[in-house]
Amino acid sequence: MVRDRAYSARMILRRALRRPGPRAGDTVLAICLVLGFVAAGETWDPPGWRPFDTLAILLSAVAGLPLALRRRYPRTTLLVSCAGYAGYVAAGYVPSITVWASLLAVYTVAATRPPRDLVVGMALTMAVILYGGASLPGPLAVIEALLVPACVCAVGTNARRLSERNVQLADLTARLRVEQEYRARQAVAEERVRIARELHDVVAHHMSVVSVQAGLARYTLASDPQTARGALDTALATSGEALTEMRRLLAVLRMARPDPGEHGYGTAPGLSRLEELAGRVRSAGVPVEVTVTGTPRPLPSGHDQCAFRVIQEALTNVLRHAGPARASVTVAYEAERVVVHVVDDGRGAGERPAPHGMEEVPHGLLGMRERASIYDGQVIAGPRPEGGFEVVLTLPVPPASPDGPVTPAATP
Repeated sequence: MVRDRAYSARMILRRALRRPGPRAGDTVLAICLVLGFVAAGETWDPPGWRPFDTLAILLSAVAGLPLALRRRYPRTTLLVSCAGYAGYVAAGYVPSITVWASLLAVYTVAATRPPRDLVVGMALTMAVILYGGASLPGPLAVIEALLVPACVCAVGTNARRLSERNVQLADLTARLRVEQEYRARQAVAEERVRIARELHDVVAHHMSVVSVQAGLARYTLASDPQTARGALDTALATSGEALTEMRRLLAVLRMARPDPGEHGYGTAPGLSRLEELAGRVRSAGVPVEVTVTGTPRPLPSGHDQCAFRVIQEALTNVLRHAGPARASVTVAYEAERVVVHVVDDGRGAGERPAPHGMEEVPHGLLGMRERASIYDGQVIAGPRPEGGFEVVLTLPVPPASPDGPVTPAATP
C-alpha cells in the first residue's frame, strides 16, 4: 500500500511538471503581451509600412492569445503563434515585438516536449523570424534567425532537464520514504522479538525456581514442615517478581514506536559482570576505568540487567564511533537510586561518522531509553562541552529483594 501511494505521488508530480493545465499566470501573460503588441504597433509607425489597424490587432491577438494554453498544448501554441506572426508580416505590417509570442512558444516546447519536437519547433521559428527579417541585410537576418531561437531553445532545454531532475528527486524521495517506513516496521518487529526473548528468559528462570521450590515443599511437607514452608515462601516471592517483570515487558510490547536495541540471546547479565565487560572493551583497544561509589547492594534482576545493558551499549558506541579515546564508567549507589555515568574523550556526536556516508538512526540511544523507561528510569546522552560523549542513566531502585543479585564493587 505504501509503495502504491508513493508510485501515485510520483505519477501526479510527473504529470504536473510535464503537462500542467492552463494557469491564471499564463492567461495574464498572454493578455499583457497582446496589449504590448498593440501599444508597440500604435506608437511605432515608420513610413513605408502598412498603418497599424484592426487587422493588425486581430493578427497580434492570434499570435499572442494562444500562449494562455502553452503548457497544455505547446506544439499547437507554437504553430498558431508562428502563423499569426507570419500573417502579420505578410500583411505588410512592420515586424515588431510580436515575434516574442513565437519565441515564448518555442521556449515552452523546449521546456516540456522531447527533443524531436524541439527540432521541428526550432526550425519553424527560425523560418518565421527569417521571413520577418527579410527587410534587414542578408547576413544580419540570418544571424538573427539562427541565434535568437537557438538561445531561447537552450534556456528551455535546461528548464526541461531541471524538471526531469526534480521528478527523479521526487521518485528517490518516495523510495527513501518507503524504505524508511519499512525499516521502522522491521525495527519494531525485531525489538518485540528481542523483548519476547528476554520475557522468556525471565519467565524460564523464575518458573524453574518456583518448580524446584514447589517440588521441595511437596517432598518435605510431611517430614519437615519448616523446610516446606520456607520453600513455599521462596516460590511465592519468586513468582511475584516474575509477574512484575512480565507486566513491565508486556507494557513495552504494546507500544508502537520502534526501539532497536541489542539483540542478544540468553539471560542478560548484570553489573556483577561489569569488569568482564570492561575487560573486553580494553582488549579491543579502548582503555576503560571502572569506579563504584557508595555501598554496592543487591538489585532486582530487571534493574541490574538494565544498568548493565546501558553500560554495554554506551561502551559499544565508544568502540564504533569515538575513535582513539578513553572511557570511564562510574556506578553510584545512592539511597533510592543508582546513577551510571559513561564518559569518553573521543569525538562528540556531531563529529562521529555514520556508515556509508548516510546519517545513522540512533537505534542504540533509543534502546537505552526504552530499557530505562521500563523501570521508571531516565537516560540522558549527548556531547560534552570539553569534548567526547556522555551517557547518564538514573535508575530508581525499590527496596532490595532478599534473593536479588549482589553486585560486587569494582576496583577503582
